Amino acid sequence: MRRHFLKLSLLAALSLFGPGVHAQGKPELLLYCGITMVRPMGEIIQAFEKRENVKISLSQGGSEDLYQAAKRSGVGDLYLPGEPSYRAKHLAEGLLGDYVTVGYNQMALVVAKGNPKKVKGDPRELLRRDLVTLLGNAESGSVGQEAKSILDGLGIYPKVVKQAAFLVPDSRSLMNAMKKGEADLAMSWRATAFFPDNAALVEAIDLDPKLAKPQALLLNLLASSKHKDVARRFMNYAASEEGQTIFRKHGFLDNKTPVGK
Repeated sequence: MRRHFLKLSLLAALSLFGPGVHAQGKPELLLYCGITMVRPMGEIIQAFEKRENVKISLSQGGSEDLYQAAKRSGVGDLYLPGEPSYRAKHLAEGLLGDYVTVGYNQMALVVAKGNPKKVKGDPRELLRRDLVTLLGNAESGSVGQEAKSILDGLGIYPKVVKQAAFLVPDSRSLMNAMKKGEADLAMSWRATAFFPDNAALVEAIDLDPKLAKPQALLLNLLASSKHKDVARRFMNYAASEEGQTIFRKHGFLDNKTPVGK
């Protein structure tokens, strides 16, 4: 029911957008952005708007919910999910065009500041009976999808889901619950633990990169875009050194990160 409401809310919001021209005559772009990347992308948008006569609006949410909203509305210019599987999954549908890599996400365990429960860097810690644990919903966002992939690889996903106190739609919900003390342990995107309003209360426990592989952040051009030239310039700016400096500042790996097969 919650996912249905989210989709309706996104579509209602999208119906407010006109034909892609701002009231002041500027081209207006719409970027669908996964929750975890909102901060760096918001800063990149501000910098780009100062460089060009353009307005960029940002719609945020779980990666799958955002894609479905873009598909159903037929409105929008750019799509940035939290991991590359969403491009692979939906590419044949024709909505996703060119893309650039703007950085990398990587999963980690998230605990209270100081790690009072002495959690180790092993996903099997999510099965500890003395911990209250949280997990993202694999059907709504990238944080849940990537957690499922890692835990499936260990053969423990059903057990972890069964033990989790509850599932949440995205990384922001995970971090909010952790900050409120509603759980002892969550699996989330590493960068979220470094956000200024999170870092004082939580910390990341790194996982083996062979297990938690860095996941490329692919900024996709949408076939529905009415301003493809401007959208491509924005893509190039986000992938440039100036854009990558912003991504690194927010705790992400940049697009020059060597990633093993």
